[in-house]
Amino acid sequence: QVQLVESGGGLVQPGGSLRLSCAASGNVFSIYTMGWYRQSPGKQRELVASIVLTGGATNYADSVKDRFTITREKGKNTVHLQMNSLRPEDTDVYYCRVVSGGTYWGRGTQVTVSS
Repeated sequence: QVQLVESGGGLVQPGGSLRLSCAASGNVFSIYTMGWYRQSPGKQRELVASIVLTGGATNYADSVKDRFTITREKGKNTVHLQMNSLRPEDTDVYYCRVVSGGTYWGRGTQVTVSS
C-alpha cells in the first residue's frame, strides 16, 4: 500500500502561481511514476503532468506545457507541481497519482483561479 498526502491548493487570481506537493509513504520502493491529474464535475480525469522517478522523464498535457513544471524532491518520494500563469480554465480538483505495482490516488486538492 502507498499513502499519499497532497498539499498546496487554493484560490489564486489569473496570472498567479501555486505549488502543489504530493508526498508518498508506505510501500514506496516500487514506485515507477508520480503525477498529477485534474478533474471537473462531469468530466473525465485528465493527466496534467507526470514524472518517472528513475531517470526523471516528464510528460505534460499540451494545455499546461511551458506553464507548469513537475519536479521530484531529491532523495524523497515527494513531487511538486509548480503552476505559473494560471488561467480560469485551470480551475479543477487536482489529484496525485502514484504507480507502484498498483495505482494509488490522493484525495484531491481544489485549485480555483478567479478574480
